Amino acid sequence: MDTLSYKTVSANRSTVNKEWVVIDAEGAVLGRLATVVASMLRGKHKTNFTPHVDCGDYVIVTNADKVELTGDKWSRKEYVRHTGYPGGQRFTTAEELLKKNPIGLVENAVRGMLPKNRLGRAIFKNMYIYTGSSHPHEAQKPKKIEL
Repeated sequence: MDTLSYKTVSANRSTVNKEWVVIDAEGAVLGRLATVVASMLRGKHKTNFTPHVDCGDYVIVTNADKVELTGDKWSRKEYVRHTGYPGGQRFTTAEELLKKNPIGLVENAVRGMLPKNRLGRAIFKNMYIYTGSSHPHEAQKPKKIEL
C-alpha cells in the first residue's frame, strides 16, 4: 500500500481553538519574554499551525513594569522614532521609556517579532499588557505559563 496514512491539516478561522494564557513578566529578561509571547500569539506552539491564519492564543502579560534588561542596556539601548517633520528624529533610552510607558517597552519588543503585514497587526491585538499583577480577564480562566 503506497498511500499516506496522514493528511496535512490546514487551520482556518472556524477550526482554530484559541485559549487564554497569562505570563508573569516579573524578573523576566525582555527579549526572552518577547520571544515566548510572540510565539504564543502566532500559534507556533500548536500542531495545526498555519502561517497565513491567526491561530495563536490570547496572551495576558502582567507586571510589565518589572521586566529586566541585561548588561548596561538600560542606558545604552535606544529607541528611535520620527515626528514626520524635517529633523524630527527622536531618541529615547530604555530607562526613560520604562519610566514613561512600561507597557510600551514590552509592546515594542513583541511587535518587532511579529509579521509586518495585516496578519501581524491583527495578531498584535490579541495581547493584553498590564503593569500590576492583576488583570480584568479572570472570566476567561487563563492558564498560567511559566518562563
